[in-house]
Amino acid sequence: MEWTLFALVTLITATITVLPLSRCEAWWIRGLDFPRVQFMTLAGVVMLFALWRLDLSHLGSLAIVGINFACLLYHAWWIWPYTRLHPKEVKSASAAQAEHTIKILSSNVLATNNNAQCLIDLVHQYSPDILVTLESTHWWQQQLAVLETDYPHTIKCPLDNLYGMHVYSRLPLENSTIEYLVQDDVPSMHCLVQLPCGAKIRTHFVHPAPPSPTENDESTERDAELLAVADSVADARLPVIVAGDLNDVAWSTTTRLFRKISGLLDPRIGRGMFNTFHAQHWFIRWPLDHLFHSHHFRVIKLHRLTLTGSDHFALLTCLGFTPNKDNGHSELPVDTDDQQLAEQKMAKENVNKSDVPELIK
Repeated sequence: MEWTLFALVTLITATITVLPLSRCEAWWIRGLDFPRVQFMTLAGVVMLFALWRLDLSHLGSLAIVGINFACLLYHAWWIWPYTRLHPKEVKSASAAQAEHTIKILSSNVLATNNNAQCLIDLVHQYSPDILVTLESTHWWQQQLAVLETDYPHTIKCPLDNLYGMHVYSRLPLENSTIEYLVQDDVPSMHCLVQLPCGAKIRTHFVHPAPPSPTENDESTERDAELLAVADSVADARLPVIVAGDLNDVAWSTTTRLFRKISGLLDPRIGRGMFNTFHAQHWFIRWPLDHLFHSHHFRVIKLHRLTLTGSDHFALLTCLGFTPNKDNGHSELPVDTDDQQLAEQKMAKENVNKSDVPELIK
């Protein structure tokens, strides 16, 4: 009876490990990309209990231990880059070493959250150059109007469907535009950010809808939007920053494909996971809020900040603009199969890189 129980749990562990290997875009399969830390923990616990409770002279018991150990190693392989044991993909710098800095505070505020003062206090405390809000409604726009004295450059798209978005900036914004790349009610924001030195940064803020039983049955809409942006910035002549709630984890196949196609760097690699969701449940947390950038920057600081009332933590990223230095390089080279897969996903939603503003007149 005990062996049967271990065998059943091992079968479940192996199944949830193997299913995401498929390219099936069903929401319930792609959702298995998220809890790799939890799956790794499950495999480790089952393995340890099996070593304790089972007769290891039997081949079936050894198989249970071996399968769980293999699952543990597999999930660890995915999350290892997002630990401090892995080499940093982007080099570090102090504010004094950078020619200029840019500090971005990205926050999914939660549309039903009525504690705007907490976010306003965070802005006053950390003084970001740019504040990006996601899920922000007309009510949130009214509350954040007090910031416009210090943040006069804005892009506003208040919505009550969980996909409202706002940008508040101290730095001048040029060619600002709001686009609906894949879904008619899911916006993205695109602009050029001008640094005090005159350099301009091509910036894209996104919040694609997730694959879920209440949103999209498949991940195609999310994937296509992210890959269209990735393909658009791949050959950009200007420095690039892409940020927002991607509704995908850092280690998923889609986010890895985004990084391959775009060539952008992930400042978290070698520094930590910076899990931003779910803020109220420590046991089901993963990194949903992201910032990727081109090779023109080094990392000064990354912080996860508590936003009272939201189900997300806010993400504060400070980058040093060091365009003439070796700042790091992507460890995910793109190949022909990656390009074909990205093109197939975009074609399925009838979107391509030409739909993403290049922001250069």
